[in-house]
Amino acid sequence: MVIIMKENATEENIRNVCEYVRKFNLSTHVVNGAERSIIGVIGNVEVLEDKPISSMEGVYDVVRISSPYKLVSRSAKPDNTVVRVKDVDIGGNFVMMAGPCAVESYEQMIEAAKAVKKSGAKVLRGGAYKPRSSPYSFQGLEEEGLKILNAVGRETGMVTITEIVSSSHIEKVSQYADILQVGSRNMQNFELLKEIGKSKMPVLLKRGLSSTIEEWLNAAEYIMKEGNPNVILCERGIRTFETYTRNTLDLNAVAAVKNLSHLPVIVDPSHGTGRRDLIAPLSRAAVAVGADGLIIEVHPHPDMALSDGAQSLTPEEFDKVSKEVNKILLALKD
Repeated sequence: MVIIMKENATEENIRNVCEYVRKFNLSTHVVNGAERSIIGVIGNVEVLEDKPISSMEGVYDVVRISSPYKLVSRSAKPDNTVVRVKDVDIGGNFVMMAGPCAVESYEQMIEAAKAVKKSGAKVLRGGAYKPRSSPYSFQGLEEEGLKILNAVGRETGMVTITEIVSSSHIEKVSQYADILQVGSRNMQNFELLKEIGKSKMPVLLKRGLSSTIEEWLNAAEYIMKEGNPNVILCERGIRTFETYTRNTLDLNAVAAVKNLSHLPVIVDPSHGTGRRDLIAPLSRAAVAVGADGLIIEVHPHPDMALSDGAQSLTPEEFDKVSKEVNKILLALKD
């Protein structure tokens, strides 16, 4: 259930409604929109059916939501959510995120960062902890990688994003990075999601390898239920019977989620295809279908990369993609 407040509702009105609802052992979550506030009510809301909530001061309407994800639903918040990280708005303007799959050295990261920033990227990606299918593959530089990412981010003035693999790492990673990334393998690591929700850190939640849209949105619900509204969704391809590409980039999901949820949606064509030659056309398609941004793997020397070199663009290739994306964005504005 969501309780939609009037445009002129005061903080006291909102507080009174929340206190009233909690008397019935229900939890509340306030979402402040551009024009009005909405109170999400979670629990056995049937107990409120005969209660005079709609007549309380400041209340505009009371709406039952049938979907399993309440706070993530567009019914709970009709306006698009904009996640502000430093001076970057994600969900407002189209945002390019780029950088190597893994942090390998300071020299590698500063070269990549300067290149992608010059081409329009606002967010620098780089993995310090790398969950890999094989235990013998490069696992990342861990805290040393975080320090390098942080130093390069500060030097270039870029927002930074890195993957979080354990709830025990949240405090440490939050000291160095601006956005936490939950990878596909951890999309349903519910204890991790809960702790990230409590941290209030901006988080990019990647879709699971074989997850449905509903499962993906429910994972976001775990984070928001703990009080963290700073959730960014990321479509990164799903596993199908096709073997030509690493994954199948599901752009259907981008359009669908934009209808179902108010959260921003980023597309990852690098993991979505696993092929360098397909990143540009899928990036163009992602823009056309309504994505709020792209996250692309870019390495100064892909052939020497310790992780995912085959799906990493060179800085020159990324620059070309960025220019093509800008042309499509301009065309869509007309």
